[in-house]
Amino acid sequence: MKKDKDKREKGEVSRRDFLIGAGSVVVGGAIGAGITYPLVAGKDGEVTTKTVETVKTVETVKTVTVPGPTTTVSTTVPPGAELVKLTINGQTYEVDIEPQWTLQRTLLYKLGMFLAAHRSCDHGSCGSCTVIMDGRPVLGCLTLAVECEGHSIETVDGIVADNHPLIDSWVKNDVPQCGYCAPGTITAAKVLLESNPNPTEEEVKQALAGHLCRCSSYYRWPKTVQEAAQTLRGGG
Repeated sequence: MKKDKDKREKGEVSRRDFLIGAGSVVVGGAIGAGITYPLVAGKDGEVTTKTVETVKTVETVKTVTVPGPTTTVSTTVPPGAELVKLTINGQTYEVDIEPQWTLQRTLLYKLGMFLAAHRSCDHGSCGSCTVIMDGRPVLGCLTLAVECEGHSIETVDGIVADNHPLIDSWVKNDVPQCGYCAPGTITAAKVLLESNPNPTEEEVKQALAGHLCRCSSYYRWPKTVQEAAQTLRGGG
């Protein structure tokens, strides 16, 4: 401390003063503009200074409050975002999203539905992100969230909440090993059973043909879906 004081009296910049000045720049860069700090002391004790102009970053947080059963989601509104209303498993959500966001990404990162639609290939080839929209299976990674406004979306979470026989049958036959394909295969199977309450083995294979299973549980799918179908018909 004594050395620092002696340097200040001589017009020099001590290491401590320099660090304090530099620290001011780091903090100031996040909160304001026009921070001046010492750079180097001249021979006559004159201190050369430099003013750093900083830009204050502003994030706009928009909270939507809607009466009724609608869930309000508070998000940081990015440039170009728009308000989209999504109906998922009977619940309405309003979120601010950018136009290029997919349904799968919105479910995961905006609504926190981590199991609703898994992301695997992200190119529409594996089926793990399949959800049900207006009674038909759609790929969440290829469907824009803004396209889903005004439509009814159902995910595997809703199927579980409804205690659908497919869930018990899936567990009983040990189908989900890693579980990554489960959200897509279960939703596709539900669509099949809604249109065909008594499918054959071949019909089950056709309905799930677009889904990839990393654990190779394909051979268990027909029996599993047929057992759930039997339960739905009141026979099990």
